[in-house]
This record gives sequence, C-alpha cells and structure tokens, in this order.
Amino acid sequence: MSAVEPAWSGNRFELLVQSITDYAIFMLSTDGIVASWNAGARRFKGYEAEEIIGRHFSLFYTPEDQAAGIPALALATAEKTGHFEAEGWRVRKDGSRFWANVVIDPIRDPNGTLIGFAKITRDLTERRETQLALEEAREAIFQSQKMDAIGKLTGGVAHDFNNLLAVIVGSLDLARLRLAAGADVSRYIDNAMTAAERGATLTQRMLAFARRQELKLQSVDCVALVRDMADLLKTTLGSGIAIETRFPLHLAPAYADPSQLELALLNLAVNAGDAMPQGGRIIIEGAETILPGNPRSDHESGHYVRLSIVDEGEGMDEATLERAREPFFTTKGVGKGTGLGLSMVHGFAEQCGGSLTISSTLGHGTTVSLWLPVAVQDMAAPEAVRTDDAAFIEASEPLVILAVDDDDLVLTNTAGMLEELGHTVFLAASGADALRMLEEGNVDLVITDYAMPGMTGAQLADAIDERLPGLPVIIITGFAELPPHMTNRPRLDKPFKQAELARIVTSTAQGSQRLLRLAAHSDDR
Repeated sequence: MSAVEPAWSGNRFELLVQSITDYAIFMLSTDGIVASWNAGARRFKGYEAEEIIGRHFSLFYTPEDQAAGIPALALATAEKTGHFEAEGWRVRKDGSRFWANVVIDPIRDPNGTLIGFAKITRDLTERRETQLALEEAREAIFQSQKMDAIGKLTGGVAHDFNNLLAVIVGSLDLARLRLAAGADVSRYIDNAMTAAERGATLTQRMLAFARRQELKLQSVDCVALVRDMADLLKTTLGSGIAIETRFPLHLAPAYADPSQLELALLNLAVNAGDAMPQGGRIIIEGAETILPGNPRSDHESGHYVRLSIVDEGEGMDEATLERAREPFFTTKGVGKGTGLGLSMVHGFAEQCGGSLTISSTLGHGTTVSLWLPVAVQDMAAPEAVRTDDAAFIEASEPLVILAVDDDDLVLTNTAGMLEELGHTVFLAASGADALRMLEEGNVDLVITDYAMPGMTGAQLADAIDERLPGLPVIIITGFAELPPHMTNRPRLDKPFKQAELARIVTSTAQGSQRLLRLAAHSDDR
C-alpha cells in the first residue's frame, strides 16, 4: 500500500458527502429502503440518521403521490433509463412540505447488476416562491402597462366623449323641436347615431387595452386601421407632435389581431413621442417586403407587411439598442415607464408569425418596425359591417321572448326593438324575477344583461339550464370578458343596433330548433 493515501479514498469521499448541507445525498436499496444519510438530508428533511435508515423513502412523498405510485415509478424509471429527475412537493418530519428537485441514479456492480440507487434532493422552496412572486409581479406590471396606456388616454378620451355627447344631446334636442313642428329630422338623427357609434368605438378600444385576451388573427387593412387611429394618436401625443403617414397606393392586408395591432402602434407612437420631449415629427409608414431565407435574419422567409414608426428623437447607442427589447429594461426615469412596451409589441409580432426590428443612431432618431405576415386570400376575414340596417332586419317567426335587465332605460329600449321585429316580449328587472316568470308561462328565448346585482346574467343562464334545459339564452354585455364557461353562449355586445339584435335572435332560435330536431331524431332511433 502506498504511503500516500489516494485523494478519493472511501473515507475522504464519505467525509465529503457528509459535509454537504445544501443537498440531501443518500443511498437506497433496490426496493427503496434508505441505507445512508448525510447532513444535508438531516438539515431540510428533519430526520436523524438513526430515525430514517431502514425505512422506505416513500415516507418523504405526499399522500397524493404515494397513492399515485410515484415513488415506485421513480425507481423503475431510474433502473430502466439510467436516470430519473423531477420536481415536486416533499414532506419533512414535522409534516411541512417543501418544493424539491430530485435526482435518482441506479448503482450497479462491475457485472451490471443493480445493487441500489443514489438519490440527491435539493430544497427549492425559496427559489420557487421567488419565481412565483416574480411571475405575479410581471403579470401585474404587464397589466399596469395597459392601464398606463389608458392613463395617457384619459384626458383626451373624456374630451372626446364630451364632444360626442354634445352632438348626441344637441341633435336629439333639435330633432324633438323640429319633429313637433313637422319638419324633417333625419339629419339630426343621423348625426346622433354617428356620434354614438364613435363613442362605441372608443369604448371598445379602451376595453381591448384593459382586458386579457387571446389573439384573434384575421386579415387587417393596415392603411384603414392607421387612418382610423388618427384622432386617437393626436389626442394621446399632444399638439407638440406632428404625425405624418407614408403608405403606398396599394398595401396588402396583414395577418394580425386588429385591436392588439392598434395597441402595439399606440405603444410605439407613445415611445417615439417620449423620445422627443421638445416636440417633433413621427412618421408612420408601411411597405410590402418579400424576404428570402436567411439564418442570420430575425425573420423567416416570406411575404410581409412592414409597419414602421420613425421619430426624430434622441436615438439610442449600441448598448441601449442591444437591450431595448428586454422585458423591464427602460431608459425612462423612475415612475415613467415599466420597460414592457417594446417587449409586449415584440411578443405580439411573434404571435402573429412576424417580428420586431429596431434601428437607431444616437442623436438621429429611431425606427421601430413591425413585420407582419401578409394575409392570404383564404384566411377568414371578419364579416363585413352592414351599413343599411333596414335592409338587414332578418325575417323570423314571431317568438315569445323574456328580456331581463336591471336598467329600465336599456330594458325598454331592447323590448322596443324586439317588438318592432314582431316578437312578444315580457320584461323582468332581475334574475330572480325572470325565474319566477319562466315558471308561469312558456317562453321561446331569454335575452339577459350580464352585469346585474343579486344574480348576474351568467348565473341566470346556469339556473335556466338546470330548470329548463334547452331554452336558449342570449347574453348582452358591455364588458370585454365573460367567465370562461360563458364563451360558448350567444353574446351581443353593447351598444347594438336593431339589425344586430335581429340577427342574433334569429340565429339563436334557429340553432335551438336544429338541436331539438336532432334530439328528437336520436330518440326515434
């Protein structure tokens, strides 16, 4: 034997393993019995060696995992594949739980015979809690970014709404006076309707900013979208910023979510305006580009619509430009930005199948470009807006309809539209009243407001499903989101015209009749 003991002799190796306190390192027999125990295992599992050696390692698993056979599965996987690794809840001696990363490797003798397992466990509870807190903070900041955009709009939107209300009130007041004199009032009614539609557009835009939503990808006319945003951009950016648009005579439609594209362009425009505190010019331009395949490019090969926001601001140096798309990175002062604007726009572009690029020179401004795939002809486009309401009031069989709303003005208006369509309408001011009325007579369809005190429209619809299964229910809402289980119900967004009400009533009634016929046919068979 050498006079010098090898560096990794059994005693020294055992000393090393026993000295480790950040990891539980121990051996198991082939059937999962604990055969050794180190200081790390003692520290965060709570057992002394004499308390645990000789007991089965499933003791560390939760009752749920034990019932599911997870311990045996872990050993079987390690033996079969040569390695097992997982994260999950484990149980300490005192019954408390901790989040652990577990690695199990088989131990074999020189002949390849399994003689046991080496198990390494690390307590990741603190790291997991930190990650969860960070994710919650990111989600909160993500939502605050949207609310920040709404905050920038508040003053201008209030101004716009007051203008619209002035038009509506003034036009209806004039119409009432002229109607009493027998004069033509159609011009004033048209003015009021146009102002109301503009107000509805503003409301939907605000809801789109505030809500969480999945992208609704469709063909988007980018020129029309930017044109419709003109007033919004002017209001948001202020009089010190001049906006110039540069678009070709023909620009192919992009494949994107129009409301989210609008939010992305608004975010980029606000960033551009912030880069010019003394005022200046922002250019919004569009172009079509066909890109060949290039592994070094940010884009895949294909046909794109490029929308660019160009400012004459301070620009960025190379170091800032390199980090510009990172989440939470911002050059703005404390309280003036979350650093999520560009990363949100970048994420949106990637969800659409495109990307975002930034070019900038310090002192000479910045160009941020959204690259969006061109919409192909067979992509589903949104239904064209019907402009002549009278021409699209769809004929249907007269129905007995129960209309439910806690707002008397809205309820009277909805009932009036339905009666003009030839339906018989009963009115209920609450969900409870509606249920009582349904017990007293036959109704073909229920149309209810969503936001009502005591019982929401969603709760009323659920109650109707239980008591009168098969009775169709239409939800009317002024909110952007409904509960997940309500997404399959017919829905009508406020404000709505008589033609829109007629279409959804007709389609819902016809759909219900089809289901009844199918059910009857199934019973006959």
